[in-house]
Amino acid sequence: MKIRFEHFGSRTSAFTQKELTECRGDDSRVGRAGGGFGVRGHVTALELDDMSSSSKARSCPRTPQGEAQGGLFGPQIDHPRYGRLPVGATRAGLDARAEDCLTLDCRRTLLRPGRARSGQAGFTMVEIAICLAIIGLGLVAIVGVLPIGLNVQRDNREETVINQDATVLMESIRNGVQSGYDLTNYVFAITNYWTTYSSPSQATDSEVDGYSYFGSSKSGTASSFGLNNNARIIGLLSTPEYTKFDGTPRSDLFGGGYSNHVVAYVRAMSGPAVEKPPQDNAILIQDSFSYRMVAVNAPLAVDTNVLGALQTQALPQKQGSFAYQLAGNLHELRLTFTWPVRPNGSIGSDGPLPQTQRTLVAGTFYRTNDLEGPKQTTLYFYQSQNFATNTQ
Repeated sequence: MKIRFEHFGSRTSAFTQKELTECRGDDSRVGRAGGGFGVRGHVTALELDDMSSSSKARSCPRTPQGEAQGGLFGPQIDHPRYGRLPVGATRAGLDARAEDCLTLDCRRTLLRPGRARSGQAGFTMVEIAICLAIIGLGLVAIVGVLPIGLNVQRDNREETVINQDATVLMESIRNGVQSGYDLTNYVFAITNYWTTYSSPSQATDSEVDGYSYFGSSKSGTASSFGLNNNARIIGLLSTPEYTKFDGTPRSDLFGGGYSNHVVAYVRAMSGPAVEKPPQDNAILIQDSFSYRMVAVNAPLAVDTNVLGALQTQALPQKQGSFAYQLAGNLHELRLTFTWPVRPNGSIGSDGPLPQTQRTLVAGTFYRTNDLEGPKQTTLYFYQSQNFATNTQ
């Protein structure tokens, strides 16, 4: 069994149990005396050499002088390897942690003569540097992941807004809403890119009609027709993909007509309340989340060979009539959203992929003309309870 003796201010020595000092006397214990610790009674020192079994004993009487000095200058033992070691001595003035002295069960600490220290341990500069390096690496990793988390949170919030707005707009279009003014706070521009076809493969002309709250421009001609009520907004968003030259909806372009591509620019109806009406701060409104929506009202896809053969009388009239009725009374409503919209109207390159919402709408279109301005504007509304028998 090895017992360690801590030497304050010097090296630490190790002794075997045989090398310990065996203290005997009338009162063989270590106790307080004269303000310190000392060995009471007659003290006998027994030393055993490591390499020899011979021993020699020497009487070490307790001296009052040693206790009165209050230091480590009482009775001592001459050890052949470790020099002079104290057996009993007062320890006043030393640190409180040094007051554990040698006891008979050999579990306390024996102090050798030397300079006392505080006994409080600390970190070295190397250990502190290593800790700082580990903390620095962790902070770098956290800072690197933080922008990714913020982008994911932003994308999720924007997709939620798009899904909520898509539900409102799709239900308004499929139900042919004509009353109210709430959409005028959010739909701030609509553009129709239309092309004239003399046949399905022959385009002859193309124009652009633009609409805003304050007015419109039809083929370059200014008009006072503006997006100032729900009927005008829904009527433009419900424009069929194909129409005849007189504006009547049709299911193909075999006989010629117009192809319409309707695009709306919308400020989000969902989201922070600070961006919503009656907010009139132009800067805040322009910085609010906006998106571009492409509205397609396409006839149900049918076999175009059937329609083409009907034009050349290659198929019976009954078979072609069914294809036309199906395409004329069932439409696919597709709303494709892209975002974010910049203040200049462009789409940000950092936005997600376009998102499309679609549904099937049964019934025909109700067509009406808005006569405001120099050129009339044709508006279309779904009528889900009405069906046509002649849709060619």
